[in-house]
Amino acid sequence: MTHESNDYQTPSIEQRLEQLTELCVELSSNHDTPLLTEHILRVAQRMSNADGGTLYRVSKDGKNLHFNISINDSLGMYQGGVRGQAIEMADLPLLDINGQANLNTVAAYAANMRCSVNIPDIYQADGFSFTGMLQFDQQQKYRTVSLLTVPMLDHENELIGVLQLINAINPQTKIISTFSDTDQRFIEALASQAAIALTNQLLISQLENLFESLIKLINIGIDEKSPHTGKHCMHVPELTMMLADAVHLTDSGPLADFKMSVRDRKELWMAGLLHDCGKITTPTHVVEKSTKLEMIYDRIHAIDCRFEVLKRDAEICILKQKLANADLTVQQQLDQALQQELIQLEQDRDFLRHANIGGERMSMEDQERVKQIANYQWCGADNVMGNFLDQEEVDNLTIRAGTLNPQERSIINNHIVLTIKMLEALPWPRHLQNVPEYAGGHHERMDGKGYPRGLRGEQMSVQARLMAIADIFEALTAKDRPYKTGKMLTESLDILGRFCLNGHIDPAIFDVFVRRKVYLDYAKRFMDPEQLDEVDENKIPGYMVL
Repeated sequence: MTHESNDYQTPSIEQRLEQLTELCVELSSNHDTPLLTEHILRVAQRMSNADGGTLYRVSKDGKNLHFNISINDSLGMYQGGVRGQAIEMADLPLLDINGQANLNTVAAYAANMRCSVNIPDIYQADGFSFTGMLQFDQQQKYRTVSLLTVPMLDHENELIGVLQLINAINPQTKIISTFSDTDQRFIEALASQAAIALTNQLLISQLENLFESLIKLINIGIDEKSPHTGKHCMHVPELTMMLADAVHLTDSGPLADFKMSVRDRKELWMAGLLHDCGKITTPTHVVEKSTKLEMIYDRIHAIDCRFEVLKRDAEICILKQKLANADLTVQQQLDQALQQELIQLEQDRDFLRHANIGGERMSMEDQERVKQIANYQWCGADNVMGNFLDQEEVDNLTIRAGTLNPQERSIINNHIVLTIKMLEALPWPRHLQNVPEYAGGHHERMDGKGYPRGLRGEQMSVQARLMAIADIFEALTAKDRPYKTGKMLTESLDILGRFCLNGHIDPAIFDVFVRRKVYLDYAKRFMDPEQLDEVDENKIPGYMVL
């Protein structure tokens, strides 16, 4: 088992200062906490010629000392840390059964009293229980003699952990000796610096978690405002990262140089979570508009009432004519005319109901029929004759695709402007400074016809371009939208492929999306199994199977 040897001379004061300085530099630059804690313990061993040592971290509830890493060179023991074996030792309680400070064990005493404990020989010491150590010695055929235990306290005297060193070895005689006052002072300095560095890392981690939680809080707000966009806010970041990882692994073609570090991935993940944050300002009745006539309520029901008025008026008109003419033949003709008119009105009503639903495309013939129906005359509650549909209703019912009219589409599109405005107003740290660009570019197009800035492909980052594909594919396959059903996998790829051909999306990223079967991985995780039909990649527009 890998372990470090103590075959070196006692470090001089200068050497110890140099080791401490090097550790301080690493503490300020290394963000890998497990690697850092292991290095802290190993440097402490070298500085004091200790045969072994343990670094404890305080548990999240503050009630226990958790074995973080334990090393013993003579025994070749290496538990915890970066590559060590699993920790076999139980946590040490900081409180006794009465809820009072546990002063029984050395590590707990040092932690609770905030002071160092330097014991020359545990077999001659009083005041502490060494049961655990004695059992360890018996099991391992080892003898623990000298013990130096130092609490790790941050700048506010809060306990971060405990550093415990075992058996100072005289490098000349190889005999166990005591930890000197110099050893203790250097280890206390090391523990103090280490505690502050670990505290800073913890604070940074907590701030990052808080920030991400606030982002998720915004998405919860959007979700509660419109349940039809909640899964979009969750799924787009997931698909974005899946596609980004696939591009990262690409080693040929125009994307071969695209690589992401851990920080790059964090930045892109944040952008994915925030890509639609501007929707929190979008009026609910626009986001939720499931039919062409819907506002606060679906106005198709008002039109249904008008049809009933037309039918009633037609019946009244026929009845008046029948009263004026008792001829049986004339009355039969009037009845036939009434039935034909009622049938036509019912057909017109069914037509408008269908037109109100919206869809991929409304024909010119259907749009013209809406205008013809609009010219029917009816008498409302004001007793004034007028057109059956007003111009606003005609404009909505003749929407060519979907349910949004141009004004509402502009409101929806404005969410990306507000997203950019909101994100650019934040004081982003350097490692997250590209979040506004990534999040704000997912509605741009390769040919420059996107919005809000009309950027062309070369003006957009790879991250923004791949998020654009993720955003479109999620929208095509989603089943929770109020205005559409989720498309089958094949149809979604067909539409995305045509977007590739017409200059909408990046063809190189689309190639990775298909070639590495990102679409299939996403479909298996997030799509309804009923949508997963058999895909023939040879038939996907814009994709060439090699």
